Amino acid sequence: MTSDHLDTELTAFTSKFTELKTEIHKAIVGYDDLLTETLVAIFSQGHILLEGVPGLGKTFLVRTLCDVMGVEPGRIQCTPDLMPADILGTHIVNENEEGRRVMHFEKGPVFANLVLVDEINRATPKTQAALLEVMQERSVTAGGDTMMLPAPFFVMATQNPMEMEGTYPLPEAQLDRFIFKLKVPFPDEKDLIEISKRTTGFHTTELNRVISAEDLLRFQEVLTHVPIADHVTAFAAQLVLATHPENAFANDQVKRYVSYGSSPRGLQALIRGARVHAVLDGRTAVSTDDIREVAMSAMRHRVILNFEGEAENINVDALVKDIIDGLATSGQTAAAAAA
Repeated sequence: MTSDHLDTELTAFTSKFTELKTEIHKAIVGYDDLLTETLVAIFSQGHILLEGVPGLGKTFLVRTLCDVMGVEPGRIQCTPDLMPADILGTHIVNENEEGRRVMHFEKGPVFANLVLVDEINRATPKTQAALLEVMQERSVTAGGDTMMLPAPFFVMATQNPMEMEGTYPLPEAQLDRFIFKLKVPFPDEKDLIEISKRTTGFHTTELNRVISAEDLLRFQEVLTHVPIADHVTAFAAQLVLATHPENAFANDQVKRYVSYGSSPRGLQALIRGARVHAVLDGRTAVSTDDIREVAMSAMRHRVILNFEGEAENINVDALVKDIIDGLATSGQTAAAAAA
């Protein structure tokens, strides 16, 4: 891709991103930062985990995204008795035109473009694990056959805080498959009043389709061409290494309270998200500030506390912030840190 073509496509992307946010704000009150990070994750080809107490509009946000992006929605409402076949699909016996019984695969709700997995941590670990192949390979294997899911494909899962009754912790392998974990804040007084005005009448807001699935895929591909310098990639790698207690980049808090840190998927999340932020800021190259911009969303679910950290109720967000603030923006190497 030539430089001129890339600049043209990135300008079109920035315009479309702004248009998407404007259209979503017709239905969603506030949450400007949350909307930005959600769209950044989508254009970064990643799945999203939304955490917040019930009633904050997480499910409505996903429905709104489907409306403005023109993608096919799917929905899974997680309960303790949900089975893997309820998500993926199952083989059933049908009769063909000749009256013979044949096996037919009835597709589950994951065969959609944007799948809402509502209250994912109310499902049992067995059912949660059914999403592992879906999220990583974007395919479903059943009866020896592998079926690809439609493109684009995203999982947006909502999660209740673990303190709430009837929740199961997500396996670390599944958490790692979400590019971002975003926390949904409680609205302030001004936003609550506006929510009341918009949602207590008989009429709902009509939303326009802003982007097609084909354009979404095109912009995702274009964003992979945004250049990133070696020293910026090195900073992102140092950030990942700093979440591991045995590494030289780790601070005292990490060494004391963390069991293990981010996988290489965390580095991928940093690079992909930083590229989008750089373009939105009007630049065609990624800086370390862009890495810092996405670091909290990309790292907070990839830092796993040890027993002491859990017992002392260590705040993971504060821990990640200390890691980010403690790293120099340039010129630091593993050898220098070890020395």
